[in-house]
Amino acid sequence: MAQGTDPHAGPPGDANPGAPGTDAYLRRRTLRRGSAGWFLLTGLGVAYVVSGDFSGWNIGLSEGGFGGLAAAMVLMGLMYACLVFALAELSAILPTAGGGYGFARRALGPWGGFLTGTAILIEYILAPAAISLFIGDYVESLGLFGLTSGWPVLLACFALFIGIHLWGVGEALRFSLVVTAIAVAALLVFAVGAFTEFDADRLNDIPADTTAFGSSSWLPFGLLGIWAAFPFGMWFFLGVEGVPLAAEEAKDPVRSLPRALSLSLFVLVGLALVTFVSATGAQGADAIKEAGNPLVVALEGSGEPTALSRFVNYAGLAGLVASFFSLIFAGSRQLFALSRAGYLPRFLSLTNRRKSPYLGLLIPGLIGFALAAWSGDGGRMLNVAVFGATISYALMALSHIVLRRREPELPRPYRTPGGAFTSSVAFALACSALVATFLVDRDAAFIALGVYGAALAYFALYSRHRLVAGAPEEEFAALAAAEAELARD
Repeated sequence: MAQGTDPHAGPPGDANPGAPGTDAYLRRRTLRRGSAGWFLLTGLGVAYVVSGDFSGWNIGLSEGGFGGLAAAMVLMGLMYACLVFALAELSAILPTAGGGYGFARRALGPWGGFLTGTAILIEYILAPAAISLFIGDYVESLGLFGLTSGWPVLLACFALFIGIHLWGVGEALRFSLVVTAIAVAALLVFAVGAFTEFDADRLNDIPADTTAFGSSSWLPFGLLGIWAAFPFGMWFFLGVEGVPLAAEEAKDPVRSLPRALSLSLFVLVGLALVTFVSATGAQGADAIKEAGNPLVVALEGSGEPTALSRFVNYAGLAGLVASFFSLIFAGSRQLFALSRAGYLPRFLSLTNRRKSPYLGLLIPGLIGFALAAWSGDGGRMLNVAVFGATISYALMALSHIVLRRREPELPRPYRTPGGAFTSSVAFALACSALVATFLVDRDAAFIALGVYGAALAYFALYSRHRLVAGAPEEEFAALAAAEAELARD
């Protein structure tokens, strides 16, 4: 028996049909296969991220100025590009709902798998909670139905969009695609309008801090400002790595996942460039650096609302909904995979008649709603989410490096350009971004560490002794161990 597996996990057809690892156990934990082709998956990748173009990134101007945030965006874009190419290879090798947990489980063992999966869960539970608060702010600022931001609006968000997910994955992804298309179209319309007011002299209008090392008009806070802007450069791309979590529900995942990852990143890079440059040049970096709705400020300045600014304001709500909706999907699939394999309580991976992990949707939703209603601090929760994300990026990149070196003969339907060098770049930049989170919000980083520590204690003391050998990610790792043992013999 493999170390760390459940002693009660019998083979398919075991006399105890309810035991972990049996056919009956896995049948109650099955997703609807073939529900999403490459086009829907590409839309999912863009949907994860698109809200970051409407707000949040501009705070990086307060940390690094235009030049500092521009450099951070380029470096973080490079990190995501390298990571996406590595994930494309890994997802073609192991197309299961485990995503990052599954990759790390094969490369780094149960501890590595749990560390990676937990970091991803922190990101995908905290980020929707934060975005729900931003949705509430948008609803109030737009005067929709006379509602004000508060717990009833937050509850309505979670109830409505989790309900759509419970309906079925195909329906959920099509809804997400429509809302994402509206948000992307609005960004393009915004850029056209903003470029009519563009003035290059406004890009570097933040006064320079002459005491900062290397400060200039382009780097008003010096060279350290580039590093401090890393987390905000990430907001243009944060979440795209979640595409492999739809692997078990994808059509031809070996081909569709690499294609969707590459295409979604290509779209996001284009949107990031036009949004960042046009918004900053329209009114100036100083005017939008702390705005909650920077695109609207870029169009209006201190003047009256225009038809275009109102359109972008409404579309910003669509972008927030798209990301909120899609991140709920990603979190539920990561939780489903960890639960199915026994890392988390197994009942969380049960699926309903429409093959949706209903408890994996409802329980994170309740946690997210409670956190949002209790704290009301969306920025702090996003910083906690970024902390979890950077840990998962480093571990996923490391998994690619390890598998390339330890198992060079492993069949790879898709191969990462540059091989282990590419993932090494992603690993180094992810570690740098992790450290940068302490520069921006030390309290958020320590909160994330506390959550991480509690989860690790649960794994060390309880769940690592009750893993389910029949789960796909565990079987894949066990096969690797058996092959290695035969090779030694």
